Amino acid sequence: MRTRYAIPPRPVTFLRRERLTRHLDRALTTPLTIVNGAAGAGKTLLVADWAAGLGRPVAWFTTDAEELRPGVFWAYVLQALRAAGVPVPAAVGSPADPGRVDEALLNRLAAELSGPMTAGRPAVLVLDEFDRVAAPDTAAQLDFVLRHAGPGLHLVVASRTEPLLPLHRYRAAGELTEIRDAELAFTAREAGELLGRHGLSLPAAVADALVDRTRGWAAGLRLCALAARESPDPETYLKEFEAGQSTVADFLLAEVLDIQPSDTQDLLLRVSVLERFCPGLANALTGRSDAGAVLASLHHRNAFVQHLGHSWYRLHPLFGEILRAHLEVRRPGLAPELHRRAARWLKAAGFLPETLVHGAAAGDWEFTADALVGDLAVGQLFTGLRSAGLGDLFSRMPSGATGPAPELVRAARDLARGDLERGPVHLERAGKLLAGDAGDVLGREGGESPEGDREAALLCWALLEVFAARLTGAPARAERAVRLAGELRGAVPAGLLDRHPELTALLLAHLGSTRLWAGRFEDARTVLTAAVAGPGGASTALPREDALAQLALIDQLNGWPGRAEHKASQALAETARYSLPGPPGTGLERLVLAAVAVDRDELDRARELLDEAATPAPAAHGPHAPADPCVPCVPADPVVRAARAVVTARLLLARGEPHAALRAAVGATRPDATAAAAEASSPWLRGHAALVTAAAHLAGGRPDAAAEALREVPLDQPACVVEAARMQLAAGRPDAAAGLLDALRCAGRTGPGVSVRAALVRARSGHLAGDPATARRWLAVALRGARHEHLRRPFVEAGPWIGPLLDTDPLRGLAAGWLVTGSADVPPPGAEEPVKELVEELSGRERDVLRRLARMMTTEEIAADLYVSVNTVKTHLRNIYRKLDVNRRADAVRRARALRLL
Repeated sequence: MRTRYAIPPRPVTFLRRERLTRHLDRALTTPLTIVNGAAGAGKTLLVADWAAGLGRPVAWFTTDAEELRPGVFWAYVLQALRAAGVPVPAAVGSPADPGRVDEALLNRLAAELSGPMTAGRPAVLVLDEFDRVAAPDTAAQLDFVLRHAGPGLHLVVASRTEPLLPLHRYRAAGELTEIRDAELAFTAREAGELLGRHGLSLPAAVADALVDRTRGWAAGLRLCALAARESPDPETYLKEFEAGQSTVADFLLAEVLDIQPSDTQDLLLRVSVLERFCPGLANALTGRSDAGAVLASLHHRNAFVQHLGHSWYRLHPLFGEILRAHLEVRRPGLAPELHRRAARWLKAAGFLPETLVHGAAAGDWEFTADALVGDLAVGQLFTGLRSAGLGDLFSRMPSGATGPAPELVRAARDLARGDLERGPVHLERAGKLLAGDAGDVLGREGGESPEGDREAALLCWALLEVFAARLTGAPARAERAVRLAGELRGAVPAGLLDRHPELTALLLAHLGSTRLWAGRFEDARTVLTAAVAGPGGASTALPREDALAQLALIDQLNGWPGRAEHKASQALAETARYSLPGPPGTGLERLVLAAVAVDRDELDRARELLDEAATPAPAAHGPHAPADPCVPCVPADPVVRAARAVVTARLLLARGEPHAALRAAVGATRPDATAAAAEASSPWLRGHAALVTAAAHLAGGRPDAAAEALREVPLDQPACVVEAARMQLAAGRPDAAAGLLDALRCAGRTGPGVSVRAALVRARSGHLAGDPATARRWLAVALRGARHEHLRRPFVEAGPWIGPLLDTDPLRGLAAGWLVTGSADVPPPGAEEPVKELVEELSGRERDVLRRLARMMTTEEIAADLYVSVNTVKTHLRNIYRKLDVNRRADAVRRARALRLL
């Protein structure tokens, strides 16, 4: 049959891929070339196109005959060589027996190929479909001829399976060129060109999706293109075509599945429900014990079974899709049972994510929820790379699933979305089921040991209880749940806790929030610091970020704006490094940064940060409910709402809107200000609301009403006490102000945000008492404390009396270069000079550098804060100096303030 010796023609839609052609050119530099790939991978057309363009005769033999015995094989090879013009003398002979070939014949052939007849023009022999040659003797004979022909023969083998030739020896000697399945796969660009050759002009995204679905499989792409060409809407067809009912399915079923033995077909159909599988898992689904050998053979034969390493395999995605559809036809209703078997095998083997997927696919929700809770993985519904996927998976759990574990999962999902109506109900049900009819979980005798399999479920319940306490402002409830968690830790296998560090991190972050709400700042700092210091990684990134943001708020409330800014920036960077869904930050970080901006009198910047913090973001545990109910997130708890109210009120006061500030602060203290009434009020929120109320009354000329409001200020909150003293002084009560300051005991806990304001109150008292020396002395103390932190707002709030004092030595020098209040009564140094126009607008990144320049950060600190190199910062600085027409840092900051850039 002459077609066996002819180079196959290429269809008009054939796409030459130069990267593969160039690789094949190496066939002329090595004795052996292997083109190995699955059915339809494009092996034959690739080699045919290369051979046709070689510019010299190529001997081609398609070994498509069944039972190609050695004698027959070599008869065909000799004929292929002669048909290509290779001078094989008649003296070489021909096989006389179909079942064998004389060794002397092979000696003569090798000698002729290595002799002068091929000198300078070696023979090129292509053996296509060589996987049909199953006789080991034939492969050994071919190796013999190839080795002894020397440079007179270049052999190219195209095969679905790896040939029986001793490839290891050729590799070691550098005498082998290999093109495998992965290299044969089409890239997205090549797929787009192939679709174009079929008359299809489609968006790149469609080609990308098709390549992803077919893994670049040549036959799949071509068959899809042919079918799409006949469709009235090719783009929609390629997006939505059903693989199980297509020409692709016909090809794979005929070329791959149907040629397998019946028991192998059954194995392939059953494992099609799995994303990946190993021999043990395949045996569990089939009831056989030899799956390992079968899978290895399928992979060896390129039967669309891909080896992942360590005895794990997967099906080609399109093949798996077709097999699943075929499974429903051949064995309807079997898939749920296969998923159930897989889930139990995977759970026993410790593969939790896949256990949950197959348990859900089997519809066995009690088992699936038990697996999640029993593994202490409830925390993954809130944090980590899998939180959104788990939320989506359990969103399908029906109401009929009963038991403690399903109720705990429902509670977690509802609480994660901020549903404080249904979440606590499910949590209470879970608690009753775990405690039995005897009573409340938290009502157990101290030291009583939990029994049976309840330990993990109880620990998950304790985590959710602390979270619910956080959302409802119930510190005592949180402390009780944490005590229970402490008792349970010893009863739970240590390995479980080690696998789930997010559980401890979440527990600490939630407990810290309840303590912060209660005004127990140092107790909160202890547990929040422990949360930050815990194990790193994607699973704990969100609780660490949460803890850092709360620590930043504590620093800000204690008067340490620089520390607060640093921790808030750390918090924003914590989750960005792990590519977690949604923008970084819980919202609290930006609220802290906005508070710092108010302290520095950067009111526009504060407004921007407040707007950013109020924008809903589907972060994995952000401060607002997400648009997608399957994406879990922690709603704004009382601490976040209180911080937002306080910062908003302070900004409104700074902008001269006392009545709006009063509404913002007082509104946050109403009983209905939270989604559920808080069990305990927050002293620091109450104190700041009282301060805003007093400020509003003072602005309205009601000093007595202001003094009455100040009675609500808690005396154990230094920042609130100092502000109260300032307002008492403004209300004309200097003795009351002095009494508050004298009784203040900060013990080193408070920073310049408090001490600067206290010094300004004493300076104002001296000024009012007609004691300028005392006023200047305390004003100097305030300037020294505020200079490093750039605290300008306290000086603006001090009033116009401060202006003349700042124009005296040495106060003038202490204020120079940074204290610009924006008040007409306190002109900045050098304000009398005309302000030049900006040479050129600053870029966004240059403004970022400029803001940090104003905070007296070094070049290295700016680089670290912006995640850029020092050289990049220096380049930005040169541009800033040029655009502002200055030569020094201090001048740049001064000019920027004069131009209202800061």
